[in-house]
Amino acid sequence: MTVPSAAAPLISFASVLRLHGFPVAPDQTIGFLDGVRQLGPRELTDIYCAARALFAIPRDREPEFAALFRAHFLGQTISAPTEGENDEDVEARESTGAQDAAQIDEREEDPGQEATGAERLGTRTLASGELLRDFRRAAARALPRRLARRRKRQPSGNRLDLRRTMREAARRDGEVLTLPRTRRRTQQRRIVLMIDVSGSMAEGTEPILRFAHTLLQSAERAEVFTLGTRLTRITRDLRHRDPEVALAAVSQVVADFDGGTRLGGALEAFLAVPRFAATTRGAAVTVLSDGLERGDPMQMIAAVRRLSRMAWRLDWLTPLAADTGFVPRTQALAAILPDLDALGDGSNPERVAQHLLTLAEAR
Repeated sequence: MTVPSAAAPLISFASVLRLHGFPVAPDQTIGFLDGVRQLGPRELTDIYCAARALFAIPRDREPEFAALFRAHFLGQTISAPTEGENDEDVEARESTGAQDAAQIDEREEDPGQEATGAERLGTRTLASGELLRDFRRAAARALPRRLARRRKRQPSGNRLDLRRTMREAARRDGEVLTLPRTRRRTQQRRIVLMIDVSGSMAEGTEPILRFAHTLLQSAERAEVFTLGTRLTRITRDLRHRDPEVALAAVSQVVADFDGGTRLGGALEAFLAVPRFAATTRGAAVTVLSDGLERGDPMQMIAAVRRLSRMAWRLDWLTPLAADTGFVPRTQALAAILPDLDALGDGSNPERVAQHLLTLAEAR
């Protein structure tokens, strides 16, 4: 049975609820669809009220239900609590073009001394820097590619183009002088860049963000997120051609610069938003972080394991690997090694650029 396009997000929302432990029966889903149809909703609030009533959401789980609703229909925010920090949630956020209205914590502490699980919100001014021109020139030919479904005409193709052959025969009274061939097109694999903006990574944040801007201007398909005490999608902001305008927009959107470190919670929040998680399928995912997790290490390990199954390859670049004798010593970073395709040096943009440009040869 073909599902109408308008009903698809409603049906998938019921699946999201079941995935998160809500007891949603098939007849409740049917009732929800019928209720929305009869309401003829003029705004999203009508759909929210219908879902809350027809799915019989318990009062104590209403905040969780509301977060899942916003994540599914708006892609704005979903909370993933860290063990021992239930009062401080990791949020997944996406820029809407408006300035972040989060409260700013102006405590004067040195943010880079240690990794912490505490959230400290603040904006920062991004200084100017030179763009990676060499990467921009090399990206089109060097970034990894994959076969697409569409085909194109090519004399040395591996399949006969029967449709074109029949048209040629019809025009020439049954004579075929040449046999047209086709070959599958190629397209660049999506590059997903996840940048740790916590205090322990503060020194390299600005140049890495400038590299991310260059990546988005050069690559056919790319996504950029920041990790800290929140997860923020900054792809939209970095799309602006002027790097200063783009980085100024990022400085207003990312509210957890130089704050705490809750990588496991941020990665889980990323995977909990279907639109975000879908970007990793068949993609080259690169996490730029020192891996100094202060939350539950098992949370980070589970999230990385799931991420590695979805992506074409998953790489972790850390500035600590600039030391040739570097060996992962934190419990979380040591435990995720079997799930990574590579653990490499992410100490500067040049190293990151070199890594991305050699992905096509690495696998």
